[in-house]
Amino acid sequence: MPRPVKCRKVCHFPQILEFIPLQKDEESEEAIILSVDEYEVIRLIDKEGLSQGQCSEFMQIARTTVQRIYESARKKLADMLVEGQPLRIEGGEFWLCDGRSSECGYDGCFKQLYHQQYKKPKGGHIMRVAAAYEDGRIFQHFGRTEQFKVYDIDNGTILFSEVVGTDGKGHGALAGVLGALNVDALICGGIGEGARAALSAAGIQLYGGVTGDADQAVRDLADGKLRFNPDIQCDHHGRHHGEGHACGDHGCGNY
Repeated sequence: MPRPVKCRKVCHFPQILEFIPLQKDEESEEAIILSVDEYEVIRLIDKEGLSQGQCSEFMQIARTTVQRIYESARKKLADMLVEGQPLRIEGGEFWLCDGRSSECGYDGCFKQLYHQQYKKPKGGHIMRVAAAYEDGRIFQHFGRTEQFKVYDIDNGTILFSEVVGTDGKGHGALAGVLGALNVDALICGGIGEGARAALSAAGIQLYGGVTGDADQAVRDLADGKLRFNPDIQCDHHGRHHGEGHACGDHGCGNY
C-alpha cells in the first residue's frame, strides 16, 4: 500500500485571501500564489515568533520541510513587495484544524509543543518557575496574563529563562498551560480563588502578591528571600475593584 502524503497542519485559515496594489490594475499582472501552508509558516515564525523547530512540531512536519516552505514563502512576499505584484492565498498540501478535536488547540497543538520544547534538563535538582510577565515586570492580573517567563533553577542558580506566550488562554486554563510547561512554581501578583484552586490541583506552588522586576523576584526565590503573600486573593469582577486596579497594590497584595 502506498504511503499517504503527509499534509501540513494549519490552525488558522487566512481571513483575507487576495492583495492587490492600489497603483495597478487587477487584470494587468498575474497574481503570485501563496499556498495556505506557506501562509501558516509565515504566521507562526514571523508573527507568533516560533522557531523553525517549534513550527515543525506545531504543523507536524519535518524541520527541513519548514525551512523549504519558509524560504519559498519569503521569496514570494519579497516579489510582491518589490515588484508590486498582486498576491493570492490558495491551495497547498494541508489539513485544517477545526479547533474542536483532541489534537487541536491547547489540548493538542500547544500541549504537544510545550511538552517537547520545555522538557526539564536531566540531573541535579531542577526547579522550574514561571512568572506572570509583562515588560520585564510581574504582571498583576493573573487571569489576563499573555506571557510567562519561565526559569530553570538548580541549587540557587538560574540555568535558563525564556518568555512563553499563553495563546490568549485565561483564568483556570492558564494552570493547564503551566502544567504543560512542567512548571513547579508560579510567581504572580493578584490571582482569583478559581485559579488558585486550579494551580493547587496541578501541584504548582503559588507565590502571589509579588510586584516589581520579574528577574529579581526569581533571583530572590532562588536565594530563599522572596517576599510574597501566601493568602493572596483577588476578584477582578467584584464591585469594589475599580478600573485601573493593580492586584499587587492597596490590599490585594499586602505582605
